[in-house]
Amino acid sequence: MNQDWVEIFPEPLPVSRAIEFVRDSRAGGIDVFLGTTRAETAKDGRELIRLDYEAYPEMALKQMRDLAARARQRWPIVKLALLHRTGAVKLAEPSVLIAVSCPHRGDAFDACRLLIDALKSEVAIWKKEIWSAGPATWVHPDQSHSP
Repeated sequence: MNQDWVEIFPEPLPVSRAIEFVRDSRAGGIDVFLGTTRAETAKDGRELIRLDYEAYPEMALKQMRDLAARARQRWPIVKLALLHRTGAVKLAEPSVLIAVSCPHRGDAFDACRLLIDALKSEVAIWKKEIWSAGPATWVHPDQSHSP
C-alpha cells in the first residue's frame, strides 16, 4: 500500500478523504494544513475575487514526490497527503492540503511546515490573483502572502 498521496486536482480538494488516508493506528499525531484563498483589498480599493493556479504537472508532481521523500528522511512519517488545486479557487476554498501522520505530534507539525514552505517556494505551480477591476497579477513565490 502506498503511504504517500501526491496529486494535483483541477476540482475542489477531497479534504475528508485526505484525512482518512493518513489515519493509521501507528500514528499518535496527525497535522493537517489547508491553504485557503483569503479575501484581500488592494491599496487601490480593488477586491480579490479568486486565485487561479497553473502547473506544469509532470514537473510539479515529481517535485512534490521529492518533497515527500525529503520529509520522510527527516521524520518518522507514517503516511502523508500532499494535494494542490489548479484552476480557479474561490474565496475561502482550499488550494493546498497537506496532511501528515507520525507517531508523535511534534514530528507531524514539523514535517507539515517543511512541506508547505518548500512546496510554495520550489514546486512548478504558479498563482495569479484575480481582482474585481484592473489586471490580474501573477504572484512570485518569494513575495507570496496568500496560499
